[in-house]
Amino acid sequence: MHEITSIRPLIASERSDGALRLSGEEMRELGYRVIDTLVEHFEELPDKPVTRRAGRAELDERLREPLPEYGSDAEEVFQRARHDVFEKMMHVDHPRFFAFIPSPSNFVGAMADALASGFNVFPGTWLEGSGPTEIELVTIDWLRQLCGMPESAGGLFVSGGSMANLTALAVAREVKLGTQMSEAVAYCSDQTHSSVDRGLRILGFAPHQIRKIPTDEKFRISMPELRREVAADRAMGHRPFCVIANAGTTNSGAIDPLPQLADFCQEEELWLHIDAAYGGAAILTEEGRVLLEGLERADSLTLDPHKWLFQPHEMGCVLLKERRFLKETFRIVPDYIKDADRKEEEVNLIDYGIQMTRGFRALKLWMSFQVFGLEGFRKAIARGISLAKFAEDVLRESPCWEVVTPAQIGLVTFRYVPEGWHPPEEIDALNRRLVEEMIEDGFAMISSTVMNGRTVLRLCTNNPRTTEADIRETIECLSRFGQELSLRTG
Repeated sequence: MHEITSIRPLIASERSDGALRLSGEEMRELGYRVIDTLVEHFEELPDKPVTRRAGRAELDERLREPLPEYGSDAEEVFQRARHDVFEKMMHVDHPRFFAFIPSPSNFVGAMADALASGFNVFPGTWLEGSGPTEIELVTIDWLRQLCGMPESAGGLFVSGGSMANLTALAVAREVKLGTQMSEAVAYCSDQTHSSVDRGLRILGFAPHQIRKIPTDEKFRISMPELRREVAADRAMGHRPFCVIANAGTTNSGAIDPLPQLADFCQEEELWLHIDAAYGGAAILTEEGRVLLEGLERADSLTLDPHKWLFQPHEMGCVLLKERRFLKETFRIVPDYIKDADRKEEEVNLIDYGIQMTRGFRALKLWMSFQVFGLEGFRKAIARGISLAKFAEDVLRESPCWEVVTPAQIGLVTFRYVPEGWHPPEEIDALNRRLVEEMIEDGFAMISSTVMNGRTVLRLCTNNPRTTEADIRETIECLSRFGQELSLRTG
């Protein structure tokens, strides 16, 4: 660690000359302080609580203030950010953060983000960012190859799965419907991520144009129900145009029957969008390739590298089987961009999506692949899959735990059911209370959801730095809270 006692405060003339600059020495001192803090974070995080939160009143007292007219000592500002901001949050990269879909991140990706931010890269046009644009094209093509999509496929990096789903659905609307949306219908399962509903709403579809298809006992979309709904809509004069499939649901990791859906969509001339924001990365493993058969047949595909490819927020990805559809959907060339609209071989990524101003997201994944190699990622993902199976085995050791859905691509769901408890509403309330107990305790973090009308708990084990001891100790902690709560309220 660098021995830095403080960052020299700027004198008044330096602070007020309007250049917004630090000296070389000051930049190095601040940079070393930031790097040392990040190294400390990565090395010491397993020994720290997962959750550290403060009330709104406390944070208002600490942070709410008038906009400063004059600058302050950089050391003072840094320390305030460190103690009043970064120590008042859940650590979604903590090895015992099992809630929602964790974002484990990695240090190489964090440093790549620092480089991209420091150089203030704009990879929107070839004229302004030829090197960064090429890195994005290369990295996108690596993901295309991993997913088995044809050479005609391509895409771009976006902020996350929500924006990737919105982008893909906008292309589906353009290709399949043009401007004729009034009788259009889209289909998805009752386990589909809420970003799909939001995206369709943004695109102008009313709720009655979205069909929620029931799922089977494994929470996969029911093919018979889908066939019936599409046939009924055609008979009513509606225009079915798109099916949204899941490749790793947030609730349970369920994977819809992708080969059958691809066959059906081909027969019915429907657009097949696969939301693989979480589960898609599992295709790097042998088990994942079997589970995700048919992924390569998507017309559009969502991936989230900031989930199971271990990148810092924000990083989503949208892939299209026909990359040209992105350009046909989004390209607009106003007068003030014509200087950048030059040679055919020069790719302007602003033509392929919603954003004009966009960050250099590709660098962190490119650098991470270069440093750790595909083998490193494959082992990390396989570890997440095996840890969920280990968690299931531990849960089955106790009669108080009911496994609701077995481990699948790094996710298992379960319920605490004390002996002699029968009213399901009381069991639901107990399991919801378990989440609150874990938040207050801070040792680990889990989350709940509702499946078949009942509250269940979830463990998502996609952090490669999680250990079997982390899993076992978290379940022991949950069991202890469950016993205490059931004795108090039973």
